[in-house]
Amino acid sequence: MIKIVTVIGARPQIIKAAALSRAIKNKFAGKIQEVIIHTGQHYDENMSQVFFDELGIPAPDYNLNAGSGSHGKQTALMIAGIEEILVKEKPQAIVLYGDTNSTLAGAVAASKIHIPVVHIEAGLRSYNKAMPEEVNRIMCDHVSTLLFSPTETGYNNLIKEGFKTNNSAPYTTDNPKIYHCGDVMFDNSLFFLDLADQKTAIISKYNLVKNDFILATIHRNNNTDEPIRLNALFNSLYNIATKYNKKIVLPLHPRTAKLLEQNLEKELFTKISTSPVFHIIPPASFLEMIALEKNAQIIMTDSGGVQKEAFYFEKPCVILRPETEWVELVKCGTAIVADADEKRIVSAYESLVQNKNLKFPQLYGDGKAAEFICTEMQSCFQQ
Repeated sequence: MIKIVTVIGARPQIIKAAALSRAIKNKFAGKIQEVIIHTGQHYDENMSQVFFDELGIPAPDYNLNAGSGSHGKQTALMIAGIEEILVKEKPQAIVLYGDTNSTLAGAVAASKIHIPVVHIEAGLRSYNKAMPEEVNRIMCDHVSTLLFSPTETGYNNLIKEGFKTNNSAPYTTDNPKIYHCGDVMFDNSLFFLDLADQKTAIISKYNLVKNDFILATIHRNNNTDEPIRLNALFNSLYNIATKYNKKIVLPLHPRTAKLLEQNLEKELFTKISTSPVFHIIPPASFLEMIALEKNAQIIMTDSGGVQKEAFYFEKPCVILRPETEWVELVKCGTAIVADADEKRIVSAYESLVQNKNLKFPQLYGDGKAAEFICTEMQSCFQQ
């Protein structure tokens, strides 16, 4: 049996970890032991605990309670806590997801004491190092032993950065193995699709009509913290909603909720707060998000994960960022990068909803990425 330590810290990582934990429980019991560390990076009851309960993820074995703070302070606390646990648990590998400060902390802690790093969602690049996430994912990739990319684009990005495709075992940090394996989030979306219909009532709760409302999410710092951008985004959403008489459903991240009244112009804040077509709702659970995504007409988001989920459910997507790491969505025409530009946002919305010939090719695997990752870890680290 091999022992792995999984590090999670933000809501998307909790969801991604569900796929791997499920594969271990169903197919690799007695072969892989998983120890889970929750760093506490984004911990609160609505954003974290409900996900463990709803998705059946094993409770964390450790919670570092890192909390919020500056990047340096938060990451330093997590590095120290993760290192202490790794020394105690002595795993064969550490499993890291995505590109958060928790990812970076796990990569630094493990690499310094020579514990192999397994990076899930390797190779993704926005080519914008002003994004903290871009720095985190690059640094994690370059100390990893096994790198699992969800897309062919990500796999090719790794090759461009010097990773070799023909390395032979045994694999190490200096002799890593790269894979194009599909996306664990696609695994989850397929698995939880029927459950979302059975266990959520969010569509009826807000009297939403299938394929006739807009789902929007906004949470990135450069959108929420910059009043000019935030006003442009909400002005665009309000104008689209009123012009086309479309309900907009906006599950609001706690950070955004705090900044909305502070950073929006008073008149705009009043309009969206009182508009009958603007539904600002509490953070949605994973199953609620699946139900909203599945039933929306179009999705408008600055979230990388929601961009992909839009594609899973064959929904067009307006990307409220200046770039995306999921470039294949833009290449196939199902998503448009509009940034926080009001004219571009409205134009992207109109273009996508009017296009009746959008194609959604199979970009993210066969729904068994987590099983593939477990097989490869067992093969690589079995002693």
